[in-house]
Amino acid sequence: MRIAISQRPALRLLPAFLVLAVSLPFLSACGFNTIPTAEEKAKAAWSEVLNQYQRRADLIPNLVETVKAYAAHERETLEAVVEARAKATQVTVSPETLADPQAFEKFQAGQSELTSALSRLLAVVENYPDLKANQNFLALQAQLEGTENRIAVARRDYIEAVREYNTTLRTFPSIVWTWIWFDNEPYQTFTVPDDKIEVPEVKF
Repeated sequence: MRIAISQRPALRLLPAFLVLAVSLPFLSACGFNTIPTAEEKAKAAWSEVLNQYQRRADLIPNLVETVKAYAAHERETLEAVVEARAKATQVTVSPETLADPQAFEKFQAGQSELTSALSRLLAVVENYPDLKANQNFLALQAQLEGTENRIAVARRDYIEAVREYNTTLRTFPSIVWTWIWFDNEPYQTFTVPDDKIEVPEVKF
C-alpha cells in the first residue's frame, strides 16, 4: 500500500514529462530558431553594406582634392560630389531599423545620387590627360574601382540574406512563431537590380 501511495505523484507527472519529451524535438525542428538566425544573418550582411559605402565616402575627399588641383574650374561638378557625399552620409539605416521603408528609401536615394555625382566627376577627368596620369589619382581610381566591386558584392549578399529572412516570416512552420512569439517585420531591400545600378566608370 505504501508503494502505491508513493508512486502517485510520479504517475501524475508522467503525462507532463511525456508532453515535454515529445515537444522538445518539435520545437527544435519547427523553426523557432530559424527567425532569429536569419535575422542576425541579414543584419550582418547589412553591416557589410554600410562598411563598403563608408569606405567609398572616405575616398571622396582625397579624390576631389586631387581633381581640384588639375581642374579647379570644374567647380560645379566638384561641389556636386561634395554635396552628394554630405547627404549620403547624413542618412543612416541601422540594422535595428531595416524594416522601415521610408528610411531605407532615403538611404538608397542618397547613395544613388552620390553614385551619379561620382560618374559625372570621373567623366570630366577625361578632359585632363595630366590628371589621368597623376599617380595619386591612379591610386584613388584603383581604390574606388575596388570599392565599387565590394559594394556590389555586399549588396548581393544582403539581398540574398533578406530574401531568406523574409521567407522565414511567411512560410510554415516558422510563420507560426511570428503569430505567437516574435513580432518581426520583413526587412527592406534594394529595389533596383545590381545590373541596373549606375556604377562610376573608372577605366581609362
